[in-house]
Amino acid sequence: MKLNTFIIFIVCFLSFSCYAQDKELSWKELGENYEFPEWYTEARFGIWVHWGAQTEPLQGGGWYARHMYMEDVGKEKWGRNAYSYHKNKFGHPSEIGFKDVLNEWKAEKLDTDALVRYFKSIGAKYFVALANHHDHFDNFDSTHHPWNSVNMGPKRDIIGEFEKSTKKYEMPFGVSSHDDRFLGWWLPAFGADTAGPHKGVLYDGHMTVEDGKGKWWEGLDPADLYGLPPAERTPEYIEKVKQNWMLRHKELVTKYDIDMIWFDGYNFPYNEYGKEVCETFFNNKRDNTGKINAVVAGKFHNEPSTVKDIERGGASEILPYPWQGITTLRTWFYKEDTHAMDYRHSAKTVIETLADYNSKNGNLLLNVELLGDGTIPTTQKIILDEVGAWIHQNSEAIYASKPWKIYGDNLNSYLKVLEESGIGEADLEALKKQKSQEHFNERTLKSTAYGSDEVRFTTNGNVLYMFVLNPSEGKIEIPSLGLHSKQKPGKISSIEIIGSDAHVEFKQGKKKLMLIVPAKRPNKLTTVFRIKGVL
Repeated sequence: MKLNTFIIFIVCFLSFSCYAQDKELSWKELGENYEFPEWYTEARFGIWVHWGAQTEPLQGGGWYARHMYMEDVGKEKWGRNAYSYHKNKFGHPSEIGFKDVLNEWKAEKLDTDALVRYFKSIGAKYFVALANHHDHFDNFDSTHHPWNSVNMGPKRDIIGEFEKSTKKYEMPFGVSSHDDRFLGWWLPAFGADTAGPHKGVLYDGHMTVEDGKGKWWEGLDPADLYGLPPAERTPEYIEKVKQNWMLRHKELVTKYDIDMIWFDGYNFPYNEYGKEVCETFFNNKRDNTGKINAVVAGKFHNEPSTVKDIERGGASEILPYPWQGITTLRTWFYKEDTHAMDYRHSAKTVIETLADYNSKNGNLLLNVELLGDGTIPTTQKIILDEVGAWIHQNSEAIYASKPWKIYGDNLNSYLKVLEESGIGEADLEALKKQKSQEHFNERTLKSTAYGSDEVRFTTNGNVLYMFVLNPSEGKIEIPSLGLHSKQKPGKISSIEIIGSDAHVEFKQGKKKLMLIVPAKRPNKLTTVFRIKGVL
């Protein structure tokens, strides 16, 4: 009798456990026990390929699909070559539009194994691929949207191939979605030339299924790509667009084993629809212990259970929660416009940015601008190799690092340099105000260099790491490491340069640490000192 009771109890318990795990939880319920996964908080550095069909045209800026329909791009100067380039390369947009560019993109040299293997070799701890952009084209095998990379162009499941490669090389895999503003973004496709031989001839945004008879896109409806003409967009139609977005993205986060989804917006895409996708994603990722080993990232503000994303900028202080800064070496999609060829970053500035973000509890997600064929441009690989060598050398100060009590010392050194150079007071005040911003506030190759004594800090275990951002041989003074400073550091027992056997001369006084930066250093980039005794 007791044995039968015990068996019944076990069956009931297992049944309840299975039911509890199978039950779909709301976003609020999911967040009650959510913890940011260690694979993300300890990664500190990831690689992203912001790559799709808009890489195929070699000129026209990163919003090519929009700007190719604009004779005058106004303030959006990065797209000023798109209209003329498209006419010369492909044809007039009343006949040959972006729908046709999609089919020109073949990604013929894409080797996802080789790419993921290389990104891991340079120190990236997670990898993100673009699932769709504002052009409303899916880089995955979507059953809810015919305009995708399996049906045309490469005729390959881009996201599926990257997923398999990341699993092969044991890299957490993320996808980025930028699609929820396509209706407004695509409005120029419904215009027409204002002058010239095609004046008044409508662009191909107005084409219908019938216009495709006998052409490569026969059977496809351009309205599924561009949206309906603006005059035909009823509230019911807008609702269907949102529902379709939700279906496509639910499929994205369940068909593929992804670990992160990143949204290019300042809230959940389409509000509750986006939140429902995130619910599906997290519910799908729950393992048998109830843990959600996954991340939702975007430009969220005070949204629990999400990673705050900052575009081409960074936090101005240590944040108590995980955050991420994103940037790219030049432009988001690979382009060869004259202005686009100017590099915003070098290995030096990428490393300085990584140190700054890590010191404030953030990750750096760096975009690599793949060529249209799916390969890395040689000039960018040279930079990435140098970044990777530095990261491997200083890995103990990066991976799984935590912030110290303050993120740095001798701050704003570049402002002091500008002040000493005679910059006007109004300009200096504007720079000080700009420094407190987050988005689009990054330091680039054009920025005034850091002073030789400006530093950032991270910790790992009982070791304090000090990054001298722009080192030069000679004495520097660090007030925060004085024995009587507000930070109350312990007495330093040793200081070493990571990757060097050079002797480091130092003296820790009550008001400051005095340290001699040796001439012998591993390289000319940011130098990292391993300091023991402080913690």
